[in-house]
Amino acid sequence: MVLEGVREGVYSSEWAAICAVAKMLGPTPETVRLWVRKAQAQVSATAVDHRRRIVELERENRELRRANEILKAASAFFAREP
Repeated sequence: MVLEGVREGVYSSEWAAICAVAKMLGPTPETVRLWVRKAQAQVSATAVDHRRRIVELERENRELRRANEILKAASAFFAREP
């Protein structure tokens, strides 16, 4: 709620959004601020995990393409044999 409100321009600042959400939900603004920081850290960690997975998949893709080219070359070589 906080980050969407700031992103969409509903609130002038993150702190204004935090205070508004705290007023709606009941906890103190500091508690909501801590929730926001925790959520941001989780999103950041997820992004890092996704990037790591993409790098692994790109590496695997390169290896598979290379293996495929080797197999094509071998197939062409053996197809020429009488």
